Amino acid sequence: MLLPYDEWRHVFKLDPAKEIEETTLEAIATSGTDAIIVGGTDDITLDATLDLLMRLRRYPVAVALEISELEAATMGFDTYLTPSVLNSGTLEYLVEKQVEALQEVGHMLAHADLVGEGYIVLNPEAKVARVTKAKVLQDEQVVAYAQLADSVFRLPIVYLEYSGIYGNPEVVAAVKDVVRQARLFYGGGIDSVERAREMFRYADTIVVGNVIYEDLKAALATVEATR
Repeated sequence: MLLPYDEWRHVFKLDPAKEIEETTLEAIATSGTDAIIVGGTDDITLDATLDLLMRLRRYPVAVALEISELEAATMGFDTYLTPSVLNSGTLEYLVEKQVEALQEVGHMLAHADLVGEGYIVLNPEAKVARVTKAKVLQDEQVVAYAQLADSVFRLPIVYLEYSGIYGNPEVVAAVKDVVRQARLFYGGGIDSVERAREMFRYADTIVVGNVIYEDLKAALATVEATR
């Protein structure tokens, strides 16, 4: 049975701009993960997105599209995630890209499972931070942004994105203390069972990405850490 996003505990994230061998894809899709998110920061094309979707459809796993590039928006996914970078230094990545996307493809997704994500980008060296001009935050600001997303904006997902580095578990724990209705996603630097277990103590859902392309065995081991 395909679980809805609010029951995901473990998610793999695949970048359609990166090549992935079929044996690796099969291992990821049949690993027991709750879902696979398709998304990335740049060089995302419709052709690459469709190709990855078609390959994933061979396996009984939920597949979600993170709509970060309008050109790659297409039908056929189980869930559509619409990210807003809350600490972006520009309105473009807070609301403007989302409005642009809905103007263009909203009619196609009117009856789809659209889920808003309140991203808090916490690695200033990451590409996503540079692209979105993300503001560097103090720990107490991170908590405040999360509370704003959860209690004021009522976004269904609050996503702590460390993007390539391992985050501070104390910050994740502090955010968890103030989140009441949203699902707390954590992504960044999970490349071992130990790290997966540690972050899963606080986050509702852990997102595993880069290690897939670096150490498949380590990536697969993270699934069991959430069971």
